[in-house]
Amino acid sequence: MLLFHTGNMPGGFLGVDLFFVLSGFLITGLLLSEAGAAGGISLVSFWGRRLRRLFPALALVLVVVTVAVWTLQRFGYPVTDRGMVSTTLADGLWVQLNLVNWHLLAQDASYWDALGQSRVFEHLWSIAVEEQFYVVWPFVIGAVAWAVERFRRRVGHVDVAVLTFAIAVSAGSLVLMVALLDPADPTRVYTGTDTRAFSLLLGAAAATAPARRAFQHIVRSCRGATTWAIGILTVGILTFWVLTEGTSTLGLFTGGLFAHAISCAILIGLCAAVTTVQTQNTAGSDRFLLPMRMLQAKPLTRLGEISYSLYLWHWPVIVLFSVPEHPELPHWLHSAIVIGISVAFAVASKHLVEDPIRFRMRWARGRAGLIMFLVASAALLVMWFALPTPSEPPIDTGAL
Repeated sequence: MLLFHTGNMPGGFLGVDLFFVLSGFLITGLLLSEAGAAGGISLVSFWGRRLRRLFPALALVLVVVTVAVWTLQRFGYPVTDRGMVSTTLADGLWVQLNLVNWHLLAQDASYWDALGQSRVFEHLWSIAVEEQFYVVWPFVIGAVAWAVERFRRRVGHVDVAVLTFAIAVSAGSLVLMVALLDPADPTRVYTGTDTRAFSLLLGAAAATAPARRAFQHIVRSCRGATTWAIGILTVGILTFWVLTEGTSTLGLFTGGLFAHAISCAILIGLCAAVTTVQTQNTAGSDRFLLPMRMLQAKPLTRLGEISYSLYLWHWPVIVLFSVPEHPELPHWLHSAIVIGISVAFAVASKHLVEDPIRFRMRWARGRAGLIMFLVASAALLVMWFALPTPSEPPIDTGAL
């Protein structure tokens, strides 16, 4: 996404699809494990863990960026005009409510309009989609688990039912994308939760027991072929990102994104299966050494650790540092500076805010954590309405 937003990779926006699939895979795996071990899902515990993981970094970005935009506008910084302040205050509220993708669609804000008003929070549509998934999906799995317990003979195993549901709804989501597509501006189908649900659900399908067993069987039976498959899938996905020319790519929204999500789900499922097989039986695991070492390389794992914060920070940094851009400054150097600043903010956020709250501060758990979340949420709500929108400049009647 950084390369896409800095204008260096037109197909970089497809990276969001990979994160959707990965999120669906990881969250579903956790929920199914809990449902299998405890016979149900503790919604309070699940949402508490999600809040500790996601809310602190998001709240920090909302406060810092909003105050920066408002303050810079008062000092006449060229980028932060009155329109940006207005959209920042308006969009921020909907970001907090995890509905900003629908808010932007209601505002007819095109995600692909390079000439339109830059909105510092427009990239958070994808966070809203994920958060909406986190709210609904535990209910679905909980309901399926209850149904299996209540009508075991008719419904079957929880994982089988979840797999069936995920595949069926994924197909429906694809149909919606094709039906609602506006070729002139695909913003609706690109940012709508209903039309992007298939990416999350295909990841969820890959996390179910039948899919995991299938992946592990492939790994055990075809060790050499699995190594090649992981390499080919990785290269193929990256090549697709490089060759995709924005929204003009033929078939992208009529099956291309769906095929891309399936490829990502298979890649993630195979990598997870390799890890499981290596843990259970190290015999012959050296055949997987090269692809797994590449995926587990320190630069990649370090980048993965800050990926959430980096995604939150990168677009506001790009917007605020994009203009004025010195003509003599090469584009690659400007991109490197912007990415470097984004990484610095992300690292600081992780080590100074996210990790302490998530791992070390006991008050962030239980009733005290809930109270602090409510206080922080209330403070954010006050900020959206307390910061005044700059007034219109006076009309120079002498020039009339």
